[in-house]
Amino acid sequence: MALAGHHGGSSHHAPRDYSQTPLNIYWEMTQACALACRHCRAEAMPEPDPNQLSFEDGVAFLRQIPEFGNPMPQLILTGGDPLERKDLFPLIDEARRLGIGVSITPAATPAFTRDVLVKLKEHGVEGLGLSLDGSTPEKHDTIRGVPGTFDRTMAALRWAQELEMPLQVNTLVAEETAEDIPAVYELLKNFAVTRWSLFFLISVGRGKVLQALSPAEGEKLMGWVFDTSLTAPFIVATTEAPSFRRVALDRMRAKGLNSDEIKRSGTYRSFEIRDGHGIMFVSNIGDVCPAGFLPLVVGNVRKNHVADLYRNAPVFQQLHDPSQFEGRCGACEYNALCGGSRSRAFGATGNPLATDPFCEYIPHSKKPGGGPPKK
Repeated sequence: MALAGHHGGSSHHAPRDYSQTPLNIYWEMTQACALACRHCRAEAMPEPDPNQLSFEDGVAFLRQIPEFGNPMPQLILTGGDPLERKDLFPLIDEARRLGIGVSITPAATPAFTRDVLVKLKEHGVEGLGLSLDGSTPEKHDTIRGVPGTFDRTMAALRWAQELEMPLQVNTLVAEETAEDIPAVYELLKNFAVTRWSLFFLISVGRGKVLQALSPAEGEKLMGWVFDTSLTAPFIVATTEAPSFRRVALDRMRAKGLNSDEIKRSGTYRSFEIRDGHGIMFVSNIGDVCPAGFLPLVVGNVRKNHVADLYRNAPVFQQLHDPSQFEGRCGACEYNALCGGSRSRAFGATGNPLATDPFCEYIPHSKKPGGGPPKK
């Protein structure tokens, strides 16, 4: 599972125009993985795709990223399991040589040891993403498909804390996990987590075997997320549920927070970021898409440059412009700061500009004050 709005280098939260430069580039280094997670977007497999980017292809791709200029995007190494790449560390070294901030989301397999985490830190990896989908071994391992994954994840949480490595924990939100979310939070409070991101299921890949929450259930859980975020020792956020921003903004305004106080909130950091706007995805074979869950291929890094695709490909240009959204998302006064999940809209309708079916909010009108606090 990917990191969203992840911590990174000193320039990671520098102001940027998301229509010109993404915050995060997710590189699915391989689809090879030893786990069999029930919600895997990649439908990961034991062996890598024979057409996955070679080391030379990977280096050529990395050398495209500085074309975005400063501040550069953060590079998130995902999979599959990036530890399955034998050339992982030389590729990390090349990214760091180019001045690119690097974070990684390894799978909790026996290959992920404390020594590996030490080596990742020594090679300049700035952040670690781990997945925790249940508060007990039975609950987590049922989702992950391999016994022992919970215990290995707990060990990795301890290692990251000992090594003072910034850590994001991702937790799946589905019918099968929702009741356990508060217990996961209680467990995480014992660790030095930087960010806890609740990933609201999108039914693609293996995720089709799980059941997403209803919009009403999702709205209720988002209220709990906001209330929890007020006292949590780490940032609490959502992935593929941008309507949480509307919930959070309304709650903050109801509490009387002014625009400066809202801007200092953890939620504000994600305002305006959405699939294809602040985010881009490069697959294991080099295909470029707006997001991992929005598989609209606009080009390939073997023949195109990512900065040009992000700025000029028609699909990206549409996703940069919320005035092009349709249905309720197009009419909504919150569409600039939220924009809905473009991945979920695409999954439900085949149209990435359609209404996000997870949000039942009825727009009042496009009126001043509905969007983010004025700068």
